[in-house]
Amino acid sequence: MTLIPTHSAPALGLPLVGGGSTDDLKLGTGDGGRFSLVVFYRGLHCPICRKQLSEIDKRIEDLKGTGIGHVVAVSMETAERSHQVVDRWHVANLPAAYGLTEEAARAWGLNLSHAIKDGEPDLFNEPGIFILDEDGTLFWSSTATMPFGRPSLDDVIAGVKYAQEHDYPARGAA
Repeated sequence: MTLIPTHSAPALGLPLVGGGSTDDLKLGTGDGGRFSLVVFYRGLHCPICRKQLSEIDKRIEDLKGTGIGHVVAVSMETAERSHQVVDRWHVANLPAAYGLTEEAARAWGLNLSHAIKDGEPDLFNEPGIFILDEDGTLFWSSTATMPFGRPSLDDVIAGVKYAQEHDYPARGAA
C-alpha cells in the first residue's frame, strides 16, 4: 500500500518507552508547529538506525526551528527491545514508540523483511520517514527496502524549511 500526499495518514496509537502513547504526541495536529515527523526504524539490531535516531535525538531543536512540532521514532520492536534502544543508544529527547503491527506497517506503506541473521526479529519494518501536515495528511514521505539510502536529516530540514518559506504544497498526489 502506498500513502498518497494530501490524504490522511493512518493512526498510530502505540505505546511509548517511558509511558504514554503516540496519541499523546498530537501528531499531525499543528500543535507546536505545522509539521510532525514520524521516523520508522528497523530495530535494535540496526547500526544505521542507531546513527539516525541518535542524530535526530540531538537535533530536536533544529527540527522544531523549521516548523516540525512533534517527532517520534516507531518500530515493530517489543517493549523490552525498545527500552534497550533508548538506554543503549542514549535516546533522551526523541519519543520511541513500539509494537507496530504488520498490518499497520503495511498501511503506512513500509517494506518488511524477515530475519537473515541472529539478533534480528523474525519480521521487521524497513526504514521510512513521513512528514504529516497540520491537518493529519501526508505531506512528504520516503521509504526504503534496505537499511541504507535514507534522506539525510539536513536534507529533511532544508526541505521543510523551503516548504514553510515558500508555501510549497504537498506533491505526488496526481
